[in-house]
Amino acid sequence: MIVRLRSLAFNVWFFGLTALALLISLPAMLTTRKLCIALGRLWARLMVGGMRVLVGTKVELRGRVELLGAPALVAIKHQSAWDTIFFYLVCPDPAYVLKKELLRIPIYGWMAARQGHIPVDRKAGGPALKRMLDAADRAIAEGRQILIFPQGTRVPPGVSTADHPYHPGIAGLYAKLGVGCVPVALNSGMFWGRRSFLKRPGTIVVEVLEPIAPGLPRARFMRELETRVETASAALEAEARTQA
Repeated sequence: MIVRLRSLAFNVWFFGLTALALLISLPAMLTTRKLCIALGRLWARLMVGGMRVLVGTKVELRGRVELLGAPALVAIKHQSAWDTIFFYLVCPDPAYVLKKELLRIPIYGWMAARQGHIPVDRKAGGPALKRMLDAADRAIAEGRQILIFPQGTRVPPGVSTADHPYHPGIAGLYAKLGVGCVPVALNSGMFWGRRSFLKRPGTIVVEVLEPIAPGLPRARFMRELETRVETASAALEAEARTQA
């Protein structure tokens, strides 16, 4: 019962403040991109802080956290909506790779475009992929961090990559950008599940793994990325189960 009540309080907080942030974002879109990113960071801080206070869910950062402060391709395990929020707080100038359909959502999509996030249309083939790669190249040149969820969707803890494989777009970015890839493991889905009303207390762990150097062949890069992220995420999920 207490978990349900605390989850209700957080959901009211989340949707109420998100609606307010969307209203504030309308005039903010007339300003600079960096100010729009700063607004996103403030919203993220309120969400992560609200979850800590109202639900009892804390955050622990481990590993090579300093890598998130430099221009980089960051490949993140995706288990929860939480993942799309948190990295505003640890990346100075994030550029998320996101589905093009999200840009059609009124206000939210407009703000995402104004913040300089990178849309991808998987159904449009080669020209769409080239536009994504060119946009990512410009973002790296501006000193930004390219954040991508290689499986393309939220995948619950314990679900095999056979059901949700790593998409080849990450390999295209890796080859095009010529920078190292920073893999990130996490266990957020143990506390905020996909489409779940309940949010659970405990500690979400985000682990920044050793970078993958540029220049690996495509197949080797994909194997290395998947192995590192999946192995580390499984270990973090097992650790989270001990908190229950």
